[in-house]
Amino acid sequence: MENPVAMTEPPKVAAAGPEEAEALLDRVKSARQAIVQELRKVIVGQDDPIDQVLGTMFAGGHCMIQGPPGTAKTLLATCVARVMDLTFKRIQFTPDLMPSDISGTEILEEDQTTGHRVLKFAKGPVFSNIVMADEINRTPPKTQAALLEVMQERQVTLGGRTYPLPEPFYVLATQISLEQEGTYPLPEAQQDRFMLTISMNYLPEKSEAQVVRHSTGAETVALQKVIGAADLLAFARAVRQVALPPALSRYVVDLVASSRPTVAGCPDFVKEYVAWGAGLRASQNIALAAKSAAAQDGRAAVEPQDIRKAILPVMRHRIGLSFRAEVDRVSVEDVIRRLVEACPEPKSC
Repeated sequence: MENPVAMTEPPKVAAAGPEEAEALLDRVKSARQAIVQELRKVIVGQDDPIDQVLGTMFAGGHCMIQGPPGTAKTLLATCVARVMDLTFKRIQFTPDLMPSDISGTEILEEDQTTGHRVLKFAKGPVFSNIVMADEINRTPPKTQAALLEVMQERQVTLGGRTYPLPEPFYVLATQISLEQEGTYPLPEAQQDRFMLTISMNYLPEKSEAQVVRHSTGAETVALQKVIGAADLLAFARAVRQVALPPALSRYVVDLVASSRPTVAGCPDFVKEYVAWGAGLRASQNIALAAKSAAAQDGRAAVEPQDIRKAILPVMRHRIGLSFRAEVDRVSVEDVIRRLVEACPEPKSC
């Protein structure tokens, strides 16, 4: 049986005392403000995606960024890496990419001192603090599966040996529309490893005109590094010590359970439009994303608005639609909005 604790993908952090926790929350809030200020030098009109990426990383999770071409998905991931003093590797996922191109491989080398041949592990690009999996759904499921252990256990196992990844470790993946040629849908287990799925859409005309002026000019923008590895590990500690009121935790569990068509008492529209619902990781990650939102605001406890902000990006990749939903042109977002309406928030926390 799978260990439910491991499903939260926790970084290795120690508990902090009350005074330290308060100081950490202040650091999280100020760091978030400084990072956003730097990113806005390059990223225009994508405030919600910026907040969601930072919220995911402060909580120690991985995120998927999806949207049509030309919406700054790759630019957002690379700029986030530039403002953090962390090692960064980008993997361009293609149909011919092999698992060893991601995790690494064993090579046969001759020992110059003994003359004997020995196997040596050549580390792949996942041995980095931030791994950008660009267009992750352009590679077949066999290669996508190379990230399962990497994202969950933060390690690589090869030839009976386990190699830990550096801490902190994040996967920032971009995904293109499945309607495009040469794409492979991610398996459910792979999707479930991502804490959030962030949607980036086309900009309003005014913002797009601003991007055109700046991106075609001669001036280059230098982003300043704001935080490093020690800061992010400390932020993860602060996020996990944010209090979650029992009433809100029960609300999250009830909401997620209502998305499962096999659960007694689920709404009729779920039975009609949902093939498979969200699992335990959805409840855990809604709570964790809400805690991260509260921490970024300098608060020590989760409030209802934090839960509301987390529901859609956490659940949009964890619900599978039925054929009837496709016929009736019902989207995952439509189902989630109806779930929120059918499960009212607690009146008091």
